[in-house]
Order: sequence, then structure tokens, then C-alpha cells
Amino acid sequence: MQSHTRDINHIRMTWSEQGEGLPVVLVHGIPTSPALWRHVVPRLPGARCIAWEMVGYGTSRLQGRGRDISVAKQAEYLAAFLDAMGIARAVFAGHDLGGGVVQILAVRRPELCAGLMLTNAIGYDSWPIPSVKALQMASGLVRRLPAFALHPVLMLLMLRGHDTSTQAKEAMRTHGPHYASRFGPDAFARQVESLDVQDTMAVRDGLRQLAVPARIVWGEADPFQKIEYGERFSRDLGAPLYRIPGGKHFTPEDHPEAVAGAIRELVAEASSK
Repeated sequence: MQSHTRDINHIRMTWSEQGEGLPVVLVHGIPTSPALWRHVVPRLPGARCIAWEMVGYGTSRLQGRGRDISVAKQAEYLAAFLDAMGIARAVFAGHDLGGGVVQILAVRRPELCAGLMLTNAIGYDSWPIPSVKALQMASGLVRRLPAFALHPVLMLLMLRGHDTSTQAKEAMRTHGPHYASRFGPDAFARQVESLDVQDTMAVRDGLRQLAVPARIVWGEADPFQKIEYGERFSRDLGAPLYRIPGGKHFTPEDHPEAVAGAIRELVAEASSK
């Protein structure tokens, strides 16, 4: 995928893009980046894949300084990005925090949403998870850590959230460098400080009113976002729930075919209308 940057509303926004066709906007979570979707995008032929980078994350981590980078605000930033790019209709796919971003955007700007795929996403009152709440309380200390001291914290999240240690280590090699500079601990502290459950609670009732095609893909063994929340999304959105037995949290990296398959279904459905 080719990386791009553009100034939108005085914010340098970054995204990776590949392919042509109906836009598919993919949004990552914490502590990842657009590269989360690196194994999914090659499985989406016939779609214009846009892996958008949340403001304050990945290569955009310095753009978060002095800005609101909450999940609700990220939905506003994403809407501004789509408007600036002239994208009037897209399939949205979100993982973890990115799932919260696309939920909020779909509820607030339903005309943009041609389809919605959520995989092990935050929602309702499912977050922040206890370990992240602890990091929120200690964010002042986290901010002052040397970059190397943050590595074991992130590695533990990866090990708990991936099916195997091999997959966790590969993911850490992919996403870890964004936190390895002297700006990394400060960026991570800002990210955890911004997390507010009210962002998704505010749109929970709106999910039941969304009249868009949807798919839910869920790793049943996720220690962070329990399968019960995947079941709730399935009921509220009237969407099929594709379970991944034994699958943990980082499904786009560990089970890209299951994630891509659900997105392909949405692209086919949206393209036929």
C-alpha cells in the first residue's frame, strides 16, 4: 500500500491506499497503525482500500499534541477526511478503537456508510479494559518513561492479544517502532488519557436504527473485548456474527481471511445497489 499525507483542517492526515473501486475505509486501534490491515488489503481485490491513520497515532503521533484525540473526535476527523477526499459513500471496517470510530461516524453520518464491519471492536461499556484504566491512572509516569521502558508494556498487550507468540512478535516489529522514539511514551500517554466510554455509550441506541448492511467478525478467545459484545453488535445491527474459535484480539493480523471475507461480502452487497 502506498502512503499519503494531506493537510485537512490544519491537521496533517496520513493514510495508506491501494486498489480501485468502491472505497473501503479501514480504521485501526491502539497500539497499532494502518499497517494492522497489511494482510487484509491484498485479499480485497476490486476495492479502493484506504487504511486511515488516527490523529495522534502511528506516524501521525505528533499531530495529537494539543488536540482532542478521543474516539468521538477521531470520527469527526475521519468525516472531514472523507469530505476533503470527495468520498460520499464507503464501506467502513474497524478494529478495537477503530471500531468505535466507525460506529460513531455511521450513526452521525449514515449517508456515508455503505456497509459496516466490526471486528473485536470497542462498544457500549466494554472499554477501557482494566489494564488500560491502570495506565490512565499512571499516565503521568508513562509520559516520563524512556522509550525502551515502554516496550515490555506493549509487548505484553501483543502477547495477550495474539493467538501465538510468533504473531505477537511480528506485530510488535510492525507497530513498536512508532513508540520507540523519545516521543513514544508521550504519545502513548495521550492516547490512553483520551479514552472515554461515553463516546460509544452516546451512540449505542443509534446502532439499532442503522439501516446499513453489517458484518461482525469476532475472536472468541479475546481477553480484551469479550464475545458477548460481538453478540450484542450482531443483535443491534441485525448482522451475521462470524465467530473465530480460539481467536484472540488482533483478528486482522491473525485471521485476515475471515476479516477480508466479511468485507468482500459487504462490498458485493453495496456494489449491487
